[in-house]
Amino acid sequence: MNKTDFNRTAFPVNNFNVIKDKMLNWANQFSIFCFLDNHSYQIEPHSEECLLAAGTRRDIRCNTGTALEQLQQFINEKSSWLFGHLGYDIKNEIENLNSLHLDGIQFPDLYFFEPEIIIRLNATEIIIEAENASGIFSAINNREIPGSTSPGKFEIKNRIEKEEYCNIINKLKQHILRGDCYEINFCQEFYAEHAELNPLGVYKRLSALSPNPFSALYKLNDKWLLCASPERYIKKQGNNILSQPIKGTSKRNLHSEVVDLVRNDLAKVCKDGSVHVDELYGIYSFPQVHQMISTVSGELKEDISIGEIIKASFPMGSMTGAPKKRVMELIERYEKTKRGIFSGAVGYINPEGDFDFNVVIRSIMYNAATNYLSFSAGSGITFYSDAEKEWEECMMKADAMREALK
Repeated sequence: MNKTDFNRTAFPVNNFNVIKDKMLNWANQFSIFCFLDNHSYQIEPHSEECLLAAGTRRDIRCNTGTALEQLQQFINEKSSWLFGHLGYDIKNEIENLNSLHLDGIQFPDLYFFEPEIIIRLNATEIIIEAENASGIFSAINNREIPGSTSPGKFEIKNRIEKEEYCNIINKLKQHILRGDCYEINFCQEFYAEHAELNPLGVYKRLSALSPNPFSALYKLNDKWLLCASPERYIKKQGNNILSQPIKGTSKRNLHSEVVDLVRNDLAKVCKDGSVHVDELYGIYSFPQVHQMISTVSGELKEDISIGEIIKASFPMGSMTGAPKKRVMELIERYEKTKRGIFSGAVGYINPEGDFDFNVVIRSIMYNAATNYLSFSAGSGITFYSDAEKEWEECMMKADAMREALK
């Protein structure tokens, strides 16, 4: 897709929230779409308040092995917008690891698509890039907004019960004491079988409860991601790159280690001496928690590819720990399910090669073909962690997902 392929037309917006609802209901007819929402936060803001990609001109789907190499070839084929995701198990080809756990949702490890339609929405206008922009605007504007619906009745279960969870945390603390690692992000899954729900309705409830700056509604045929993430994984604009890891406000030493890890990752692809911590421990308030956000940036070396940037920095340090490879081995050993798209990334790559990706946390995953529903929550474990308090932190992080599913 060349930039000249689309007619770009702007239309005035009278009621931002109403048109956003109509736009999402209109998008729901597509088998594949990706909606990214900033919720008006000003944390190194998005280039767009809301960005929707729908329909598929071409796509790439692959599992770990040579996924990043295939993605780079796909990018090189033509200059175009691409939307999609990186699953957590891309780590397997980066660090020669493996994953054998259950995956109830079954997103591919990597998927990107070139959309037929791109829509930008802000408070004053909606900009549609498509062959029939006027017809699309008319279809969106005439869309009915359905009434609120409740999810069907189903039981959300813990994959790990509290006693076992506390035992695992204490085992992880022993690994830290032995020097295997400094800190490890340990996650647990909550799931439901035979769950029937309207993903769009649940996403709207989740967004109302937890309107975070890196939210996404992502549909890949029968697989759904309903994401209320507060965290950016990585953004590239021109020759500049930045990452914004977050951690809980009470763990300053832990967060310093994660920032150091991100600095080291970016240094692999940035010019010597160009990597800086622009903001350390910035406190930002979100609906469920207060978070510490740090911003690490750098200037890229010449001729660094997108695949090389991902290989150097993925998975993100805030969702793994330090040292990264060893903690990913321990994550595989002690967690009970594959993370899949959770703690991966969703976002876009534009025709100029700039990109922006979130960290997939605070998210509900749903497989509409099998009616399997999943969400996960975790925390950073250090030697000083208290197992009971870590359990409580996970429960608190899961509250918004539980509430949206009531």
